[in-house]
Amino acid sequence: MANVLQKEFSSFAEFYPFYLSEHSNRTCRELHFVGSTLALFFVATTLLTGNLWWLLAALVGGYAFAWIGHFVFEKNRPATFKHPIYSFMGDWVMYWQMLTGQTSF
Repeated sequence: MANVLQKEFSSFAEFYPFYLSEHSNRTCRELHFVGSTLALFFVATTLLTGNLWWLLAALVGGYAFAWIGHFVFEKNRPATFKHPIYSFMGDWVMYWQMLTGQTSF
């Protein structure tokens, strides 16, 4: 049986249910939320200061929290490695859904 991460998705709508299934652990979702919030803060800091090093902080901060959630709590490999664009999109859709109460923390 093929590994589900090897599956090719024809659209983001097809990918997103898989993405959510890879985030079933509450702590993993919470760490994603923290990392995404930090990333937004660092992007805003970049815009306010003009210092592009904050963009590096945004990437490191955002992904570090998410990957800790996956490797330590969810015990799976982040979808970013096989589906970087859809995974990035999924991060922000899930973030918005958590922020608005559509998906639980």
